[in-house]
Amino acid sequence: MKIVATLALLQLWISATGESGSTQKIQVSVKPQISSVFFFSSHLVTARVSGSGSTETALSASPGDIVLLPCDTGGEGTPLLTKWLKNGHEINSSSSAPRLTVLQNGSLNIQQVIPEDEGSYLCNATLPGSKSFQVTLSVNALYVFISGGSENVSTSISPATALPNGTLFTSRGSSLTLNCSRSSYPSQQLTWAFRGDSSSNDSLLSGSGSWLDFRIENIQASAQGVYSCMAHNPVSNQTVSKSTELLVYYVSDRHPECSWAPTQDPSHIQFTCTWLGVYPTPELRWEDDPFEPAYSLSVMMNRSVLSEGQSVRCAARHLLLGPGKEKSCSLTLKLPYPEGEPMAAVLEADNVTLKCTEAVSTPPANTTWRKGQEQVYIVPGSKYILSEEGPVFKLTIVNVTKDDEGIYFCRSENPLGVRELEVYLTVKRTSSAYTGAVIGIFIAALVVGSTVIVAKTVYNSRHRICLGNLCFLDDEEGDVLSLVESDDEQIFQDAVPQLPPITNGGHTTLVQIHRIPSSRTSSQQFALCFFSGL
Repeated sequence: MKIVATLALLQLWISATGESGSTQKIQVSVKPQISSVFFFSSHLVTARVSGSGSTETALSASPGDIVLLPCDTGGEGTPLLTKWLKNGHEINSSSSAPRLTVLQNGSLNIQQVIPEDEGSYLCNATLPGSKSFQVTLSVNALYVFISGGSENVSTSISPATALPNGTLFTSRGSSLTLNCSRSSYPSQQLTWAFRGDSSSNDSLLSGSGSWLDFRIENIQASAQGVYSCMAHNPVSNQTVSKSTELLVYYVSDRHPECSWAPTQDPSHIQFTCTWLGVYPTPELRWEDDPFEPAYSLSVMMNRSVLSEGQSVRCAARHLLLGPGKEKSCSLTLKLPYPEGEPMAAVLEADNVTLKCTEAVSTPPANTTWRKGQEQVYIVPGSKYILSEEGPVFKLTIVNVTKDDEGIYFCRSENPLGVRELEVYLTVKRTSSAYTGAVIGIFIAALVVGSTVIVAKTVYNSRHRICLGNLCFLDDEEGDVLSLVESDDEQIFQDAVPQLPPITNGGHTTLVQIHRIPSSRTSSQQFALCFFSGL
């Protein structure tokens, strides 16, 4: 305490000395409880590259500050796992409100820096590979003055919500007001500064007075970091600061994405739920499993627990969605159903292509071609050519022979089961002699058939055949109508006035009806029909 009082008196004595060299008498009353220790943070950042190719960064901070030690991955993305060591010892941040916290991007957040935090830090980041990054933190020397410590600097950021460790968070797109004030005399220079992932301290706004406001409209994720208000007293030439870490949370408008991946065992399948474009890490779960914090969550399912028409659902929740609210995605499972023509024919020595379409299965089925009752797997080569056009699977058989005739199977399988389409291939010989014989037989059959039909028709009409004016009748007894000019037979006459005129102007004036005696029914009967008046 003596050192504190001595330095304070020396500072006041220097401030009270005029240009003429005269010294003013100052009465100072020093009490231990009013003396305060101030740590000035210059936030000097230097970087150098070591001979091994890894980057080493040196940071300087002051007690009471918030420091972010970056874990540089060289632009390879966010580490899957980050482990920090200080002076060779692993840092444990498992307490309920840790002062040292490893953030999502791998950075180490140190709240309220103390002199014991000074040292060498090593970040081991696990990516698709592994990477190490060295950071050296030094705590600045202390300056002592009588009044005006960092406890006199007040800051506020609104609207924002405080986490248990004192860190604030807001949602992306919000508009924030940052206020800094300090009660001191004389007036001081106030400055708002920002330090993001780049670890550089950027000045945002400066002004003279007892308070300073800074506004951020439509805040984005890039504005996440540490905001510091620095107050500089021109009389004592001292600067005090107060820092607050602000996180920017955001949630995607889109739902999670459900996908699948095949496994070596066709009776199993891996379902994966992914929700990107959110911060911090969301919570995911499949079906009724517990929620887990993850951007991507996979589950392996057996065929025995899956069924046709079943929906496999993934649910996701996030702090910004509100209590009890979720977003989800799902997959509705369907058995495969291959479709196509069940029969095909081809001439010997030609090529033939068998087709099969399968487009309804979920997850999509694995479709293959097989041959014979034993379902021998068809291997592509010079004889068999396999191709796909979207959901259409083709098997082309080159230079077909009689041995290629038989049953082929289009086999589709997904985790729900197996279904097949049977295609029977017929191979026909191509000899020209056989072709001529077939044509000759066909023509001969056509001629014979026509002859039989004509003969049968004539036979069935044999009792009423007329050749010119001569008619052959085969009736046992009947009447014959004839127009005659003879008087030898019995004649019945009757006028027929309604007969139409003949085209040449003549008229039929006499109708004669005579009966043929029944004694002649056993022989062929003839009738001659004459028309007079023509």
